Amino acid sequence: MKPGLRNLITDIGGLRVGQAFDTRLWSGVTVLFGERPFTAAVSVMGGAPGTRETDLLAPDRLVQEVDALVLSGGSAFGLDACSGVADGLRAMGRGFAVGDQRVPIVPGAILFDLLNGGDKAWARNPYYDLGRSALDAADTDFALGTAGAGFGAMTGLWKGGLGSASVVLGSGFTVAALVAVNALGSVTVGQGPQFWAAPFEMGREFGGLGMAAYAPPMTDPEPRKRIGEATTIAIVATDASLTKAEAHRMAVAAHDGMARAIVPSHTLLDGDLVFAAATGEKPLIDPVRDQFQLGHAAACCLSRAIARAVYLATAMPGDLQPTWASRFTSA
Repeated sequence: MKPGLRNLITDIGGLRVGQAFDTRLWSGVTVLFGERPFTAAVSVMGGAPGTRETDLLAPDRLVQEVDALVLSGGSAFGLDACSGVADGLRAMGRGFAVGDQRVPIVPGAILFDLLNGGDKAWARNPYYDLGRSALDAADTDFALGTAGAGFGAMTGLWKGGLGSASVVLGSGFTVAALVAVNALGSVTVGQGPQFWAAPFEMGREFGGLGMAAYAPPMTDPEPRKRIGEATTIAIVATDASLTKAEAHRMAVAAHDGMARAIVPSHTLLDGDLVFAAATGEKPLIDPVRDQFQLGHAAACCLSRAIARAVYLATAMPGDLQPTWASRFTSA
């Protein structure tokens, strides 16, 4: 295994990522856009999710492919970002054909960042425009850390952010992850610099610090956020040809990567969710072996992406939490 050229989800051909954020609002939107429609699925394991159009991702539903996936801040208000993306796609002539009409299929998920210090006293929901702007900005290169849907994210200890990572398997398939980390739990071992995701790091993508010499003693954890204030939302993707059911299994497997990188995760107070996307460029050769490896790679990529999100977050005036870099990176 080795990282892709960019170590981003856009190492998968045909996928682009667009982002938009508002520094006053202290929030933003990230869009995964497919140059062609792609197979998608979802697995929800958190207790407080916020979603749009996820029911149609079930294997038995009529629509088999989507045009884009949206990750957004803003809690329930952020779901309006999907409307902005849908209108932008419709203007491109994209969407599910119904007679002479096109209906873009844009599932999305949100995280809660309404209490992060930004100005939330809007007269008109701002997320529609952020979604449209994010789609218009879609490209193969994009920022990590304090960007997009992770712009205003926080975790149990450190400032959160947006992360991505990729890997090329020996079989030739590429697998990657994109994640906005706003978790209740911590991505580091205790209050030290080492990341729980350290065993899966490639190179020095989040500092190369290795594993912690010790694990903190087991205690009864206390939630640092209130109900509805957390959530880690992610997308794992591959260039393999997968059915919706097979993509769903990849999303389920990827949740292991979230649990390895955030402690605790999948709590009642989090809305933890993983989308899966498959562009279908490469057929499976050995369906059982290939899916086994894709699921493992998706979990590893998601762990790495989560650590990168926090590692690359940047300090800004008004932050309510310290960045990892401000505490552990020498000037």
